[in-house]
Amino acid sequence: MQASAKRIAASEKTSSVKRLFSGEIAIPCLVVLLAAFGVLMVYSASSYTAEKTYGDAFFFMKKQLVGFILGIVAMAGACFFPYRKLAKFKWVALGVSLVLLAAVFIPGLGIENYGATRWIGIGPITIQPSEIAKYGFVIFAASYASEKPERMKKFVGMLPVLGAGAGICLLVILEPNMSITMCIGLLMVAMLFLSGVKIRHFLVILIPVLLAVPVLIVMEPYRLKRLYAFIDPWQSPQGEGYQLIQSLYALGNGGWFGVGLFNSRQKYRFLPFAESDFILSVIGEEFGFVGILLLFAAAGALIYFGIRTAARSRDLFGFLLASGITMVYAIQTVINALVVSGSIPPTGLPLPLISSGNTSLIFTMAAMGVLYNISREGKRAGPKTAKAFRRVKNNTEN
Repeated sequence: MQASAKRIAASEKTSSVKRLFSGEIAIPCLVVLLAAFGVLMVYSASSYTAEKTYGDAFFFMKKQLVGFILGIVAMAGACFFPYRKLAKFKWVALGVSLVLLAAVFIPGLGIENYGATRWIGIGPITIQPSEIAKYGFVIFAASYASEKPERMKKFVGMLPVLGAGAGICLLVILEPNMSITMCIGLLMVAMLFLSGVKIRHFLVILIPVLLAVPVLIVMEPYRLKRLYAFIDPWQSPQGEGYQLIQSLYALGNGGWFGVGLFNSRQKYRFLPFAESDFILSVIGEEFGFVGILLLFAAAGALIYFGIRTAARSRDLFGFLLASGITMVYAIQTVINALVVSGSIPPTGLPLPLISSGNTSLIFTMAAMGVLYNISREGKRAGPKTAKAFRRVKNNTEN
């Protein structure tokens, strides 16, 4: 009888371990690997500037390390928090996002830097609300659309999601921050499409969004200058074209295999924002084209597991939530790579999990914890397309 009790206890323990690792375990593993690599590269890219500015070569690395540790804690908590409960907080998620975005305009609370007010300062803590708002919108859109899927087939029914996305975009563009505005705009369009919006309604939204892009560029002279710099950066090598030229120098200097870790030359104050928006240039210089390929192989794998998680989700909310989280990461990663390589006009957008910035790092890792949580539920249902996915597909076709 004692042996039987031991076998039952061992069986329960094995079952518990299986439940723990029943999801796409590659998701948290890849996230930790990429974020740890980001800490290393933030040090490499910022050590000289930090030493000269703050007298501490580890200044930016220490901040990133704190964000990495907090991110692991947040991701671990999100891995096991029942993701379906997030649906109950859709209005809270949207409300907090809008309030935080509006708070940057409060004198004494909002922090202005490089002509933009994008941060909130609370004592020694700095928060970038737009990084939180992206995930707040995903939770709201996924919850609203999954409550009554049939209402998304009506134009009036989809207006709350459209209004939420437009409201967030408006507050972000006022900071101003066009790059995040474009990301949220693309995210909004994608979430509406995946929610089963009819094609004719979808086009009614998509066409004005596409027309808004050139209007936003023309409205601000500095955006036009960036566009001209993209077309021919050598027209203003000391002005708007400077950053792109220095980025291309870094990538070119890296060649196939790079100049070696910590050996970048462009980080010696030649390349602005080397530890944040243009950290990929430093990675390319130190690890070469092969290093960038390996980095994006890891990022691509993370996106793949996110898509697979969405497809295997057991409910519509899980499908939309997993899709939204994956799209936030994918959109930012692709846009950052295109900017750094000179494929699209320069815009300030960090590389998720890699670039310096604790708000982005912590909330991205937490979101990836939710993604793993969804994958655990979906994998127990078996490797088949979710009912929610089939329902969305049918709604879209109809």
